[in-house]
Amino acid sequence: MINMAIPAFSDTELPLAAPSPLLGNSVAMREVFRLIERVGPTEASVLLTGESGSGKELAAQSIHDASRRRGGPFIAINCGAIPAGLIEAELFGYEKGSFTGAIRAHAGVFERAAGGTLLLDEVTEMPLDMQTRLLRVLESRKFYRVGASVEYVADVRVIASTNRCPLQAVRDGQLREDLLYRLAVFPIGLPPLRSRGNDVELLAEHFLADLNAQSPTPKRLSASARTMLQQHIWPGNVRELKNCIERAFILGDQTLELAPLIQLAASLKSDAPSPDRERLDIRVGSRIYDMERSLIEATLDYFKGNKRRAADALGCSLKTLYNKLNGYSQSQECASG
Repeated sequence: MINMAIPAFSDTELPLAAPSPLLGNSVAMREVFRLIERVGPTEASVLLTGESGSGKELAAQSIHDASRRRGGPFIAINCGAIPAGLIEAELFGYEKGSFTGAIRAHAGVFERAAGGTLLLDEVTEMPLDMQTRLLRVLESRKFYRVGASVEYVADVRVIASTNRCPLQAVRDGQLREDLLYRLAVFPIGLPPLRSRGNDVELLAEHFLADLNAQSPTPKRLSASARTMLQQHIWPGNVRELKNCIERAFILGDQTLELAPLIQLAASLKSDAPSPDRERLDIRVGSRIYDMERSLIEATLDYFKGNKRRAADALGCSLKTLYNKLNGYSQSQECASG
C-alpha cells in the first residue's frame, strides 16, 4: 500500500488562509460565508448546490483555503465533461499498457490531489457504475490505478457540486442515494444572483476595477447601466455578469452601457429566456396536475423550447420532462377523441 500523508503542520506552522474568492454582502451570501467558516477547518465532505454560474467552484476554493489542507493542491474536475469510458482512468489513474493507448503511467486526480482538496463538479453527471466505485473509495479511503495491483490511500478531502436538486436526481435515477448522503455530510446552497440584491452592483464594480487596473483606465458604469444591473434577471448568474462587464469594457469609452450588450447576447442565443415571461399566474384552488402542467409548459416557453434548460430550471431530469410532456400529449389526444 502506498500512503500519501497530509503535510504535517503544527498550529503555528499552518499556511495562512487566503482571502475568499467569493464576494457578497447580501444576507444569503453572509450565510454562505458563515457555513464555509464553520466547515472549512473540518474534514467533512461538502455538497455545493446552485445554478450554473452561481460560484460553486469559488465556494469550494474558499473551503479549501479555510482548511488545514490549504498548503496542498486544490483540483477541480467536471464529471460531465469526461467521456464515460475515460472517467475511471481520470479519477484513479492507470498503469502503462493497461489499455490501448496507455503508453505511459498516469496519475489520476485522487493521486494528484493528495494532501489537498478534490472538487467533483456536476457529480450527478457521473455514470452510475462509477458512482458505485467512488462510494467504495470514499468509504475505504483506498483505490487502485487501472491495471495496477498497488493500493493507494485516498488522502483527499472531497467536495462535490451540482446544479440539480440532489433529491430529484436520486428520484430520477441519476444519483445513488447512498452516495448522496456520503457526499452531503455538510450541504451548502449557493443563491442565484437575482436573489442577492445589491451584490450585483458590488460584483460589477469589482470586475470593472480589475479591468481598469489591468489597462489602466478610469472607465465607469453609467447610471442606466446600474439600473440595468438590478432589472436584468441574470440567468447565467455571476458568470454572465462578469462576461457582460468585460464586453462593455472592450466596447465602451469612459462610461459603460449594458443594455445593448444584454439585448445582443439574448438575440444570439436562440434559447435565451424572454424577460416578459418570468412569472406565471395560477388561480387558487387549481388542481395540482393543472398547476404542474402550466408550470412545465410556461418554463419550456420561457426557454424557447430548449428542453434541457427547462429541465435544469425545474430541477428534474430530461427523461422526466419528456415523460411529462408525452403524458400531456396523450391526455390531449384522449380529450379530443
